[in-house]
Amino acid sequence: MPLPRHPVRKRDRFLLLLVFTSGMTTLAVEMSASRLLAPYFGTSLVIWANLIGLMMIYLAAGYYLGGRLADRFPHRRVLYQITAWAGFAIGLIPFLAHPILRFSLRGYIDYSVDIFIGSLVGLLALFLIPVVLLGCVSPFAIRLQTTSVVSTGHTAGEIYALSTLGSILGTFLPVLVFIPLFGTRNSFLIFSLALLSLSLVGLFLVAGRRAWWYMLLPLIILALTLLPRGPIKATEGMIYEEESPYNYIQVLKEGDDILLTLNEGQAFHSFYNPHRVLSYGVWDYFLLVPYFNADYSPQEVKSLLLIGLAGGTVTKEYSQIYGPILMEGVEIDPSIIEVGRRFFAMNEPNLKAIAQDGRYFLSCTEKKYDVIAIDAYRQPYIPFYLTTYEFFALAREHLTPRGVVAINVARTESDFRLVDLLASTMAAVFPDVYIIDAHVPNSIVVGTNQDTELEGFYENVARFTDPHLRQVAVLAEGGVRRYEGRGPVLTDDRAPVEHLINLIALRFMLEGE
Repeated sequence: MPLPRHPVRKRDRFLLLLVFTSGMTTLAVEMSASRLLAPYFGTSLVIWANLIGLMMIYLAAGYYLGGRLADRFPHRRVLYQITAWAGFAIGLIPFLAHPILRFSLRGYIDYSVDIFIGSLVGLLALFLIPVVLLGCVSPFAIRLQTTSVVSTGHTAGEIYALSTLGSILGTFLPVLVFIPLFGTRNSFLIFSLALLSLSLVGLFLVAGRRAWWYMLLPLIILALTLLPRGPIKATEGMIYEEESPYNYIQVLKEGDDILLTLNEGQAFHSFYNPHRVLSYGVWDYFLLVPYFNADYSPQEVKSLLLIGLAGGTVTKEYSQIYGPILMEGVEIDPSIIEVGRRFFAMNEPNLKAIAQDGRYFLSCTEKKYDVIAIDAYRQPYIPFYLTTYEFFALAREHLTPRGVVAINVARTESDFRLVDLLASTMAAVFPDVYIIDAHVPNSIVVGTNQDTELEGFYENVARFTDPHLRQVAVLAEGGVRRYEGRGPVLTDDRAPVEHLINLIALRFMLEGE
């Protein structure tokens, strides 16, 4: 027997618009939150897992709470109040977050596990109120739109479809439009005021003048924007900062040294001093990598591809020591290239800077190089797809007969697990693999395109006449070795690089080595 027909409540277009806007705001907050965290904690999988996981917990709590509230107070006025307070809470996030971030940064630098975790959880707790309130919207709207059991499925489907469509828009708008054009703080404010304004219109429609005092909420947000705005992240010696679509960028000045740091700022990505050639950092060791070939002279270095150009420290050293050789530097972030030109004198006429992903560039070019150097980090992580068997096989295809591939790998004083893993992967591709253990906590892993011997490296080094090469050779003395081990091989299908780096970092925090 067919179910009796019941009248379906007429669509409330304003309510549906509010559902769409709430869905958009929810994902916009999540995407903007990642940018708020990036200057301090980076954008690793661990951070994303914490962020997404807590957001889902908050939304689940909101769904439950919204259903209970809707049954007890099935009035539009209550829903508009919920979304008004959600919009207000979103507007407060960028103003409340930075004091916590500055405190958390201190704990992160000191490697205090309890402060680091506590501060991260404390920061993410900023999203508790707005996201729980946003989670209330869909079940509340379903309750308001439903008049009978017969119409429940249709109503729920419509509400969740609209909310999801809004979420799709909220995913792309911050990333593609608002954050690049207006920055992270203003992106929060835009979505806050959009939701808050729509909620106020709804309140005035159902409550009239009794809702006038809610006008204080957007006025408070606007008043906060008038407060003096300092830097995104105050750092001693900072002379420039920028939020690009890919990174939070800082340039620091220490005496005559210019330093580039990205995101959470736990490492320097480039160095420049107009009064000297060498950096006395890990970049110098890339100068030695061609000499694992027997009877090799500086005149044979005619081309360099650097994946992870940053501010051009490696290319500048190569140009100053090896002359006007062909150099191509690939950097995924065009803003970093501009910073390199502006602050790091990255203006060598023989350098072509390319704003592109390094592996994609390598797969598209037909050129061959004497040296392919990889120094691509989103601290403390190497992009996994630049560490695999498939990537190194691709790189070898673009080497000259006596070419080499070299990759910078972070480590601690006693934990070489990542170095050994990269070396074992490269050993599956290259005839011989060598490791240069720098005097800083980094190693350069080198793969040669032909059979080589360690004795050939020492013979080449003994013939150095360039004073800078001789200085680097002295720094590397006793730290050069041939890789003789065997181990797992990373592949595009399975490359748990981030997991291993997390374990190394945890051991360092707990044991200090």
